[in-house]
Amino acid sequence: MHVLILGGTTEARRLAELLHGTPGLRLTSSLAGRVAAPRLPPGEVRIGGFGGTEGLADWLREHGVDVLVDATHPFAGTMSFHAARAAATAHVPLLALRRPGWVPEPGDRWREVDSLAEAAAALPGLGRRVFLTTGRMGLAAFADLPDDLWFLVRSVDAPEPPYPARTEVLLDRGPFTLDGERDVLRRHRIDVVVTKDSGGAATAPKLTAAREAGLPVVVVRRPPTPEGIPVVSTPTEAVTWLLAHPGHRLPPG
Repeated sequence: MHVLILGGTTEARRLAELLHGTPGLRLTSSLAGRVAAPRLPPGEVRIGGFGGTEGLADWLREHGVDVLVDATHPFAGTMSFHAARAAATAHVPLLALRRPGWVPEPGDRWREVDSLAEAAAALPGLGRRVFLTTGRMGLAAFADLPDDLWFLVRSVDAPEPPYPARTEVLLDRGPFTLDGERDVLRRHRIDVVVTKDSGGAATAPKLTAAREAGLPVVVVRRPPTPEGIPVVSTPTEAVTWLLAHPGHRLPPG
C-alpha cells in the first residue's frame, strides 16, 4: 500500500512517524519547499510542487499511490483543492487531516477577519506595536500602513520585501512556551497581536499570553476547504482511518 502525505505540518510529520516501518506500507511525504531547512519526516520525502492538479494526478498514477492524505497547513487552501481534484481524476481515495481551529475563551479580545488585507486595515485603531505571527508570506498586505506602526515579524526564515518599513524580524520555530510568549510581548512592548487561525498547540501560547495581558488579537479566519472529503483531526485518527479503509492492504495490529 502506497500512501502519499501532503505535509509540512506537525500533524503530517507525526502521521509519518506512526506509519513508518509498518509492514506492507510504502510511505512518501511531500513538502512544498517553502522552508529552507524543514524538519524531515521518516520515510521517502519529495520536496517541491507537482505542477498543479494535473501534475499531482499524474504523479499519483505513475507512482501507484493507493491513498492520498492532505495534511497541509490549514491556510494552504489552494493545495487542498488541487488535492481533491487530482484524487478524483486519478481515482485515488483522499483523506484530509486538519487540526481543529482555535476557539476564543473568556477574556479574549479577538477581532476575526477574512484576510490579511482586512487584518492590516484593522490595525491602526488597535495599537502601534504589532506582533505579526502570520509567517513571512503575505507581508505585502501590511507594507503600506502608516509609519507610526512598528512590527515584530516572527518567521522560520527571513522574509523578503515588501514588508512594513518599521519591521524587526524574529527568526524562530515553534513549538513556543507560554513563558516565552509572555517575554516576547513584554520585551517588545507589544500592544496588538496578529495571527492566522492555524490551530494546534505549537503556537497557541501567544493567545494565552495576549489574554493575560489584555491585548487585542486580530485572527484571520481559515480559507474554505473542499466539501465531501472525509476529515480527521489527529494523526492517530488518520491511522485508524487508513487501517479501516476498504482498500487497505495493511496487516492488522
